[in-house]
Amino acid sequence: MSAPLFHMIAGGPTPVAPFSHAVECDGWVFVTGQMPIDQADESAPLAPDIETQTRVVFANLITVLRGLGLDLSHVVCARCFLTRFEDEYAPFNRVYASYFPEDRRPARTCVGVTALARGARVEIDFVARRP
Repeated sequence: MSAPLFHMIAGGPTPVAPFSHAVECDGWVFVTGQMPIDQADESAPLAPDIETQTRVVFANLITVLRGLGLDLSHVVCARCFLTRFEDEYAPFNRVYASYFPEDRRPARTCVGVTALARGARVEIDFVARRP
């Protein structure tokens, strides 16, 4: 196994805790869970709805992937965390599904949690693989 590479993406989302944007080892890329924080103004209030929060999370994840020369086609697994699971699972899934072709969706786990940093309603992390 090669030594892991710890990546902080220039212009990437501001971390809400002490972590790297991604860690890479032997072609596997583990992207830290991203929050629905506006990259242009991290102090801006979070969007009030799950659909917009999910889109902002994806924008942040895509920024990290692009910073590594990757895109959503390289994602093999996603973990999703929702604070209002029963109410927001269906609208979350509609937005989530729009980012992946039906025949190339990553493996996924989606769970309800009691709270997320900054009062977010959604967080998503990825595992990607370099070609």
